[in-house]
Amino acid sequence: YLMQFAHAIIFRDLKTSNILLDEHWNDKLSDFGLAKAGPTGDRTHVSTQVMGTYGYAAPEYVATGRLSAKADVYSFGVVLLELLSGRRALDKTRVGIEQNLVDWAKPALGDRRKLLRIMDTRLEGQYPKKGAFTVASLASQCLSNEAKVRPRMSEVMATLEQLLDSKDTAKVVLLEQQKASNQARRSPMRHHPSPLRSLPGGPPSPYERRSPLVH
Repeated sequence: YLMQFAHAIIFRDLKTSNILLDEHWNDKLSDFGLAKAGPTGDRTHVSTQVMGTYGYAAPEYVATGRLSAKADVYSFGVVLLELLSGRRALDKTRVGIEQNLVDWAKPALGDRRKLLRIMDTRLEGQYPKKGAFTVASLASQCLSNEAKVRPRMSEVMATLEQLLDSKDTAKVVLLEQQKASNQARRSPMRHHPSPLRSLPGGPPSPYERRSPLVH
């Protein structure tokens, strides 16, 4: 929605901890403190001080300070990787290349067999394999090192909506709802969720971060 205006709004800090869910699992984008107006006229980018969160920031933005709407597309690709793998974008508790989710997972996105190795083990294989590969392929496109090759966010949304409407996905959603309902009935305590919560798997909330990117 933000990117469909004549003058796009670039969020600049898109990540799981800035995506909130209400009690009906409707998503809300939060923390617009770093948002910036996109390029106008014939300009392809705006130049600005590099701000945001390592692990999510697009490589061309980190390297040059040149910002375009495709930087948010890259960040969303990282979010898709987190959903598939159940891992954080950066995790210093892991060893070597596994500390950086993109470096570790990206090579597996185009191979169905390799993809199984990076999928969240907590899913226990209970997900549509075709749908997972579709999301992986989409994430790979979003994470292209060349900004111009990445899809527009409207194209990303169209792919996800088509996937959501598929019969296989509908079956999985129904099974998960039934499982959650059964667990709620067995639970001796009733929990009252807060109105909004961060997307599961996201890093600690960084609302206080307003400084330039630092290692």
